[in-house]
Amino acid sequence: MKKETKILIALFLLAFIIRGIFVFVTPLKLWDETVYANLGYDLSNNPLDYSVKNNGWGDFIPSGGDNFYAWPRMGFRAPLLPYLLSSLYLFNLGFLVNFFMVYVGSLSVCLVYLLGKKMFNKNVAIYSAILFLLIPLHVIYSAKILTGVLFTFFVLLTFFSFWKGYEEGDKKYKVLFGVFLALALLSRYTALWIMPVFLLYFLARDKSFKFLKDKFLWYSILTFFLTLTPWFIYGMFEYNNPVGAFIHGAKASSYWGGSHSWHFFFDYWWQMFSIIGFVFVVGLIYILYKKDFLKKEMYLLLIWFAFFLGMAIYMPHKEDRFILAIVPTIALISGYFIDKIKKHEKLVLIMVVIVTLLSLSSQFYTIHKNSYTSTHKCFLEGSKFLENEENALIITDESSIIYYYTKQSTQFYPNPWSYESLKNLIKNHYSEKNSFVFFTDLDMPLNDEEHIKIKKDLDKNLEKVFECSEGRGYSAIYKFSSISVV
Repeated sequence: MKKETKILIALFLLAFIIRGIFVFVTPLKLWDETVYANLGYDLSNNPLDYSVKNNGWGDFIPSGGDNFYAWPRMGFRAPLLPYLLSSLYLFNLGFLVNFFMVYVGSLSVCLVYLLGKKMFNKNVAIYSAILFLLIPLHVIYSAKILTGVLFTFFVLLTFFSFWKGYEEGDKKYKVLFGVFLALALLSRYTALWIMPVFLLYFLARDKSFKFLKDKFLWYSILTFFLTLTPWFIYGMFEYNNPVGAFIHGAKASSYWGGSHSWHFFFDYWWQMFSIIGFVFVVGLIYILYKKDFLKKEMYLLLIWFAFFLGMAIYMPHKEDRFILAIVPTIALISGYFIDKIKKHEKLVLIMVVIVTLLSLSSQFYTIHKNSYTSTHKCFLEGSKFLENEENALIITDESSIIYYYTKQSTQFYPNPWSYESLKNLIKNHYSEKNSFVFFTDLDMPLNDEEHIKIKKDLDKNLEKVFECSEGRGYSAIYKFSSISVV
């Protein structure tokens, strides 16, 4: 076995172990995690139905006033992750879903090594891969069923194929560049922020438009659109517009999640990158001082970092995971800088690794402590109670999460709430089902006026068949009888 193969295997295994540990940091999945898992489960039964029209659960996203681009259409969520997960469910490997992103994130570490070796040298490749392996933002989200890590994986494949194709002249990779870029877009629509990076790089490198004469660039563009063809067809059927899903994604991002200040990412810089984030900043200063930014390898990374981060800052709603795609640039530039230290490079690397491991351990402890709560315990016990019911309907405001844990049909509370509306909903649409109401303090302030009224109505009119009250956590399940819906 070649030495480099051993290095890649070691990097993958170490990354997999660290990321796999974080799978157990919390007992309960986030809403978005359950949405992607649920879509995968449903697609394994009907791969042509990418929606929640008839699947017994809801991902309620406000329409922003445009009901055409609204729930139950799901085109605003990039489809590649759910379709990949569907293959696991199809072959009865659903138990691997929790580790799918761990696997993808670990493969990404190997891609950072390969990209670093192509662009710089073996030392930079090893240093960069080790740093990427430990960066908290990527580690934590590699343990979640979300799109950011998958997107980052395809972004890395895109840049690797771009460098192999358009810098090393490998025609096969020139064409694959278009395929991987399309897959990145199908992983997460913010791949649109990646596309201008390559145009800016060509213009900086050639100082002209002569790159347009490369016929393989046009082949790459063709393969890009061919790879997207199934999604264009979906857009025609679902939105009467081949790019309808992308429009829905843009509209949803404009009215969902609130807004944050421009310096949001800098406020959480240490939490996301630990000491590696500061090594990166020092590396930037070094690059500017030595004028290394004039090297094509470096200005590709800098354009990638600056343009994508700039777009993320411009967007009103921000979450730390939205900038996962720039984590490779932080690792590569940091690895490049450590390599330039020469005499003290290994000592600096060891110190950075130790501090980052301590930071990761601290974050694991904090997340674990804040996740294993009485609220989560009661919610999971209630879900387990409902799991074995037959032909059940569960009324809840936690539709996607309940469906993930129970695979029972769900329905949202009437809005605005009234017991009469609830009774009529059951009577007119679900009279043949065993109907339950799952009342929980998960994501709900139980002491506000609305939820106090809901609980009073449920206690007065329905039979309580389950209750968990522990500490501040509370969950109760109420069952409709034939009398209660008359």
